[in-house]
Amino acid sequence: MKRLYVWDPLVRLFHWSLVLAFLANAFVTRPGKEVHQWVGYGVAALIALRLVWGLIGPRHARFSDFLPSPSGAIAQLREMATGRREAHAGHSPLGALMIYNLLLTMAAIALTGWMQTTVAYFGVEWVAQVHEALVTWAELCALAHVAAVVLESRRLRVNLPKSMVTGYKEFVQE
Repeated sequence: MKRLYVWDPLVRLFHWSLVLAFLANAFVTRPGKEVHQWVGYGVAALIALRLVWGLIGPRHARFSDFLPSPSGAIAQLREMATGRREAHAGHSPLGALMIYNLLLTMAAIALTGWMQTTVAYFGVEWVAQVHEALVTWAELCALAHVAAVVLESRRLRVNLPKSMVTGYKEFVQE
């Protein structure tokens, strides 16, 4: 078994904080209420911190380590379809696309949520509709992300959720 340190504490703290904040605002807090707004501001702050860390953090935290690549994603899909296995030290190409998608979606949710608190956009229907549509999109993507993590953990024999807790990926050597 090969053990590799991949996820630094800030990446892990960001990930789980974003998960908790999203779940809180989607299922616990009431839209329009102060707690919902503050959690949304927290999400915006987390994203800003992650953007900075994506430029200056350690190797696997940097965006340059997992640039979105349609050709890489297609290659990974081919690999999955043919039964080949290539575990990636950092994010896989499909994982990278999901991360960029979720970061952009969460930023847009925070932006449209904030817009609803401003004089210019308070009560503007399209802003509320876009906000709700983005939340629905994020929920679907989060479900797809969790399913992909479970499936890829089994396929690659790498406990991906554990690695996002401990920071270490453990690869089975064949």
